[in-house]
Amino acid sequence: MSAQQILAPFDGWCSVLDEVPDPVFSGRMLGDGLAIDPTSGILVAPCAGEIITLPASAHAVSIRTAQGIDVLIHVGIDTVQLGGRGFDARVRPGAIVRAGDELIRFDLDVVARGAKSLMTPIVVTSMDGLSLRLCRAPGLVSAGDLLFEIAGTAVGTAAAGIAAAGTAMAANIATSTPSRADTPANEPAVGQTLVVTLRQGLHARPAALLAQRAKSFGAQASLGAHGRAANARSVVAIMALGVRQGDELSIRASGADAAQCVASLVAGIQEALRLESAAGHGAAADSSRTALDSSKTASTLAPRSLPADGVLGGVIAVAGLAVGRVARIERREIAVTEHGAGAAHERAELDQARVNVRARLERVAATGGATRREIIAAHLEFLDDPQVNEAAHDLVAAGKSAGFAWRAAIRRSIGALEALEDSRLRERVDDLLDVESHVLLALAGEARPMNIPLPERAVLVADDLLPSELTALDGARLVAICLSGGGATSHVAILAAAMEIPTLIGLGAGIRNVADGATVIVNADTGTLQTAPTAAAVEQARAAVEARLMRREQSQAEAQTECRALDGTRVEVFANLGNVMDAAAAVVNGAEGCGLLRTEFLFIDRETAPSESEQLAAYQSIAAALGPRPLILRLMDVGGDKPLRYLPLPAEENPALGLRGVRTSLAYPDLMRTQLRAALRVQPSGSVRLLIPMVTDVAEILAVRGIIDEIKAEIGIHARIELGAMIETPAAALTASRLLREVDFLSIGSNDLTQYTLAMDRGHPQLAGRTDALHPAVLQLVAAAASAGVAAGKLVAVCGGVAADRLAVPILLGLGVRELSVVPAAVPAIKHQIRSLRINDCRELAMRCLELASAAEVRAAVARSIGPAGETP
Repeated sequence: MSAQQILAPFDGWCSVLDEVPDPVFSGRMLGDGLAIDPTSGILVAPCAGEIITLPASAHAVSIRTAQGIDVLIHVGIDTVQLGGRGFDARVRPGAIVRAGDELIRFDLDVVARGAKSLMTPIVVTSMDGLSLRLCRAPGLVSAGDLLFEIAGTAVGTAAAGIAAAGTAMAANIATSTPSRADTPANEPAVGQTLVVTLRQGLHARPAALLAQRAKSFGAQASLGAHGRAANARSVVAIMALGVRQGDELSIRASGADAAQCVASLVAGIQEALRLESAAGHGAAADSSRTALDSSKTASTLAPRSLPADGVLGGVIAVAGLAVGRVARIERREIAVTEHGAGAAHERAELDQARVNVRARLERVAATGGATRREIIAAHLEFLDDPQVNEAAHDLVAAGKSAGFAWRAAIRRSIGALEALEDSRLRERVDDLLDVESHVLLALAGEARPMNIPLPERAVLVADDLLPSELTALDGARLVAICLSGGGATSHVAILAAAMEIPTLIGLGAGIRNVADGATVIVNADTGTLQTAPTAAAVEQARAAVEARLMRREQSQAEAQTECRALDGTRVEVFANLGNVMDAAAAVVNGAEGCGLLRTEFLFIDRETAPSESEQLAAYQSIAAALGPRPLILRLMDVGGDKPLRYLPLPAEENPALGLRGVRTSLAYPDLMRTQLRAALRVQPSGSVRLLIPMVTDVAEILAVRGIIDEIKAEIGIHARIELGAMIETPAAALTASRLLREVDFLSIGSNDLTQYTLAMDRGHPQLAGRTDALHPAVLQLVAAAASAGVAAGKLVAVCGGVAADRLAVPILLGLGVRELSVVPAAVPAIKHQIRSLRINDCRELAMRCLELASAAEVRAAVARSIGPAGETP
């Protein structure tokens, strides 16, 4: 064939591969070529061909030329860990492109700050039968300049490798039965199935390691996933499988040294995990975790096995303890046809299905409580979303069926949500899937049952759960929920909390091995699922559950009286609220006021800002529900990880450190003025206390105070307005004494204070277990703020999640905190615990804990100190 020219994909500084700071590239494990340190953020095609791989993170792209040559461009080093941040793909896999066509745009600043290096290798991933002639010396290069030429005939390409694997391999992957008979007797096949736990799956680096190992054997080796197979010698083919963390991978080889080849490929994935961990990617939070579960061999597919002790660890979504039998619900795939029966017919079908779904959702909402009504209201918004409906109608007009169009439109919106930084918004994906299934069932003339029967004392075990599936379950029979995935702020978790059902999420694929009907113990206080408990453990757990129920009834009766410690010290227990129904629940549970009204729920997930009258109505209804009890209203905590569609907020590389809280309010003062006017008009005048979020210095307080004084003068208010500051940053905690000169009280937001102190994203799935507010460093900051409050004679409260932690309560009281604000349901238990504590004992315990080395040591020390009497009901 004629020489294939490879051109520079962008402007920059050209270098040899030896200078790339990654041995996989510099050692030419992926292939040969050159590298460019880019000075422009637009990547164009270096040659004509087909886009073979383009991961969702858009940090790399592979092109296959007409001659079968695969060329990989990998933007920067270690950019896969950015998860797509800073990248924007302009094409899709399968697209046919010409040299110079735009493929990817990327933000140089964002990628440079998040990557090990911007050095970008441009390599031919399989040099079999090819020779490469470098045409560019190191130095400046412009997009379109010739980099190198490739001559020869490509062999062993990804395409050939996939074809060679054959359909028998794909069939094997779909079964769970060993199969040797389908290979020739003189070429025995061996295989092994495993679960990949590499954080970024099989991207370029691990793919190169595997391909290099496969090439060192004479055996014909292939990898299988998602029902597809790939030549194990082809980097591009391996990447094209799209293997992600948690996916099952089948390794198969036949011929001479096949067993050694399989063993080497398994070792290759283990090596990749070690490299990932050494690079600081946090691939394994627990050092005992291995890269894969290799206990299944020969093409047997199985999910990750259970630990030897049968105990799975997860993330607590709703605390509690339960004993019951495993029950599963199956969600069948709803089939749709692609081609429609005419645009007018399909549009009418879709519109009628939406009408039917709306009517049904409204009926379901009428049968449930406030939480269910709010979630269904969100589903109705998704059902009528103009962007979703417009996309569906466009597809119908193009000849697609109503079902195909609706699913495609919903999945497009899901893709947009999954690309967001905000984990709370990403968790709305389940709601979209729920609305999708409702409409597809309606199109098929069906509807999800409104009441799905369960056995007595059922523990629901599933990979995931949709909100409508949970509301359709018999809550009287459901004692716990255990999910392999899920999110702590998902609507399923919120519903479960409202139903007071202990819930664990993030338990992993091991729960698939728990037998249906098996008796299990769900400890959603410690985050563990015991899948094979002894009879003695079951009886002990059942006794503990009964004791909790008795204590709950007792504490519920006691909760209506004021709360004092055993020595008479007054401690107020308030409730965190989000709406008027929360306020009603708080009163029933004995809350002495609202310690934190989260007003941001009025501002997010809508197209326009709430008006003054809308806000006043919401605040006034909550104040009325609370009666004479105090109402502490937090000013809108939006921006950063809580974007507003109607505000031109800038894209944030790190939302937690960006324009959020009071910074957003001061940047958009009109929004803050409207909210303040509404808050100050709540009757009786002066009954609302205001709380400023994300304070870092006095200037922010003075700016807000100045606006409050202006509005008071405008609307004729003379009552004194109490103003507080949230302690959510180390800066605020360390300057608390100065802040207290300008405010009337402080409220510690332990969730944010913990993540900023420990430099750990509290929403990160692999760090969730380590973002513990009882870390001594966090306690030191709480102590600083509390002691400043004592010295100033002003109240210091805690309104974060740690306020409801039974092991944290004595420490907080010992440090000087005299107000705790928790979810309404937790008020009775916290009051009950406080009444059993002496402040002097708490002070001594707190001082000891400040000297300990870790959160684990603190928790152990408190557990030894308070014993069973301190157990929260």
